[in-house]
Amino acid sequence: MSDREPPRRRVPAPAGPVRPGNQRRPGARPARRPAAARPAGPKALRLGSPRPRLRMVSLALTLVLIAFVVRLLQVQAVDAGEYTARAERDRYVGHVLAAERGEITDRDGVALAISVDANDITADPTLFTREQTKIADAPEQAAALLAPILGQDEEAIAAKLKAKNTRYVLLARRQMPEVWKQIRDLKTALAKKAGTDPGTVNVLAGVFQDPSSKRVYPNGGLAAGILGWVNSEGEGGGGVERKLEKELAGKNGEIRYAQSGGRQVPTVSATETPAVPGSDIELTIDRDIQWAAQNAITEQVKKSKADRGYVIVQDTRTGEILALANAPGFDPNDLSKANGDALGNAALQDAYEPGSTAKVMSMAAVLEENAATPLTHVTVPNRLHRGDRLFKDDVDHPTWYLTLNGVLAKSSNIGTILATGQLGKTQKQANQVLYSYLRKFGLGSYSGLGFPGETKGILAPPDTWSTSQQYTIPFGQGMSINAMQAASVYSTIANGGVRIEPTLVRGSKGPDGRFTPAPKPKETRVVSEKTAKTLARMLESVVDDVEGTGTKARIPGYRVAGKTGTANRVDPATGRYRGYTSSFAGFAPADNPRITVYCAIQNATKGGYFGGQICGPIYKEVMEFALKTLQIPPTGAKAANLPVAFKP
Repeated sequence: MSDREPPRRRVPAPAGPVRPGNQRRPGARPARRPAAARPAGPKALRLGSPRPRLRMVSLALTLVLIAFVVRLLQVQAVDAGEYTARAERDRYVGHVLAAERGEITDRDGVALAISVDANDITADPTLFTREQTKIADAPEQAAALLAPILGQDEEAIAAKLKAKNTRYVLLARRQMPEVWKQIRDLKTALAKKAGTDPGTVNVLAGVFQDPSSKRVYPNGGLAAGILGWVNSEGEGGGGVERKLEKELAGKNGEIRYAQSGGRQVPTVSATETPAVPGSDIELTIDRDIQWAAQNAITEQVKKSKADRGYVIVQDTRTGEILALANAPGFDPNDLSKANGDALGNAALQDAYEPGSTAKVMSMAAVLEENAATPLTHVTVPNRLHRGDRLFKDDVDHPTWYLTLNGVLAKSSNIGTILATGQLGKTQKQANQVLYSYLRKFGLGSYSGLGFPGETKGILAPPDTWSTSQQYTIPFGQGMSINAMQAASVYSTIANGGVRIEPTLVRGSKGPDGRFTPAPKPKETRVVSEKTAKTLARMLESVVDDVEGTGTKARIPGYRVAGKTGTANRVDPATGRYRGYTSSFAGFAPADNPRITVYCAIQNATKGGYFGGQICGPIYKEVMEFALKTLQIPPTGAKAANLPVAFKP
């Protein structure tokens, strides 16, 4: 026997006693024994149910679909009209069709201001984007090419080409056709190069032109003070261009068309509201007389080194202005070179003390009130004490023994004070009477032209006249007027004592070609015809008599009536007296007046400054030209030759 004991066999335990209920039925499976306890270890994973997740996904998809459906209903049903309109706006482009501005002509139909074909240079900023051009600096490249042609800054042009949320920007207004031709030629060259060289981009493809018009003044600076100018917006900026803006401008139209890539789609119809052209305006001025007046005053202002000067020529029978010239002037074709002080119309905008040319109104009052006659004797001392002042004439002299006619001929301040003192029993009453006549002659009121910027001057009520004014106003100091008012005074006398409001416009011609005359100007009786004729004879003495102050205004063969003026001038910069206003006013023929000419020069600093010296020759030159141009013959009658002095 071996020392090792063989392994024991595991003997199954005997079955327990058979009990009722434990007996196995035939064919039944044996009962399971309880599983032995498993050792502790990791817990086994159990998969969750997919149903909740599916429900969540379904709910989300349902909400998304509902949102899409709601948005679709909003777009196609609720907001359909708005989106349709927006699409139309994006597809259709509207442009203004500028109305052609009416012409301005002189009385004979000679063009003074016209409109010529021009172009507005425009661009579509969407055609300069990186997406469209495939380059980042298309606006800068285009601006570099356009700036020299348009005369603008590169950065300003580039900024316009980068504009957002628009398909239209204006690069330059009213450019002449040659400007667009340069741009068009550049576009064509770039397009050809882009067609042969794939690396080249036509950066000007988004630049276009819209037909427009440009205001041109064929005669340069002639009558610029009357005409004015048109600003960059195409609106009248001064003168008649501004005064009659509504009539001249017409009414703009509009065109709307379908576009693609900035170009009109030819197969889609366009809607157009035609523009209505402006009316043509016919002025009263005569171009040739205007030239003569403007040339004469310009030369004298330069010669005298004066601040400025003006000449007005008026038809005494109708009140029509035949010429209204200023010096210095400006060229409305190029305002960049104009002096700001020269813009406007100084003859209507300057207010100044007229001096002795105003004495004719004092004489008119004296004659009309029967206070004196042309032959009334007036003893004129060298000095006259009135109020708190000693008054004198322009020259020292011994006692003068003058007629009232002589007082006017020699332009005596003292004689005028003495004569107007007879208008009332007291100086206060005399002041009131004189004031009433000054007002009837148009002083202190607008002339009636309705011109932009016109001054009505300064004429204070008589109860406010200072001690000095009540004696200086009779000889033209202490009040102020404009040149048009001064000319109108002499035209009133020349027209038999009836003042006709001056006019610059004869009428207008509408788009239908029909001419409409301007309204008839207002007429006012100022003095009697007898007084007016008497004054005309007295004014002849100023020119014809050897002792008169206006001998330089004589015109061979014609009877000439006129008056000189030399007034202390208020400097507009300081408000104090400095320099002189020199003037001459008159009409011809004196016995059958047709033309009034008024000249004034401000602050002559070289040579003489008396009105008879520097304005008398201008009066003569312009009056001679006007008489010949209008073919007005001399009357052939002899001058009145009223006496100037008397023997004591």
